[in-house]
Amino acid sequence: MAINNSISKYDWQFILSASLLTFVFILTDLIGVFNKEFLYFVPSFISDQPYRIFTSILTHADLNHLLSNLGGIIITRYFLMRLGIKRRFFYLKFILICSFLNFLIIWVYEKILSYFNIYPNYAALGFSGIIYALFGFLLLTSFYGKKYFLGKEIGFKSNYELQKMLKTISLIGLIFSFFPGVSLLGHSSGFIAGCFLFLI
Repeated sequence: MAINNSISKYDWQFILSASLLTFVFILTDLIGVFNKEFLYFVPSFISDQPYRIFTSILTHADLNHLLSNLGGIIITRYFLMRLGIKRRFFYLKFILICSFLNFLIIWVYEKILSYFNIYPNYAALGFSGIIYALFGFLLLTSFYGKKYFLGKEIGFKSNYELQKMLKTISLIGLIFSFFPGVSLLGHSSGFIAGCFLFLI
């Protein structure tokens, strides 16, 4: 199936996301206007500093981390275009909703651990949780299609070709999540959040 890869009326969402991630990286890592320690996700700080739910997805550990997530935006853009995206604000809505849902899942996980007197001490940052949420959403969409999202028609149809590609990418992503320095919890919670958003 041929696809027109020229700039479309929906691409401003992807360009805006990539530009914002790059801008924050310049401010934190190149210029040093902000200290990343005040932006990333730390479980014990969220109740007093809820803004970290959003700022953590904009912050990256280093240039390689940023570039990998910019690549993720390009990949998810490709799949959304192949599925025939019809909503101008779908991508941005997905990001905002997924930010809350992703960290809600992490919060539930932490509460379960605290019940057993286990208190995780870690920091999370980066856009990859959103990327993995989109992988989960798109994988299920490639199987079953998705006509509506939050009451708005999006008209995504099942696609066997994309299904094969998404299964491969999701498997590679899962393996990569076990590498040292990569957040398995952030990736898996994102993927679960994306699957949940497909179901609503």
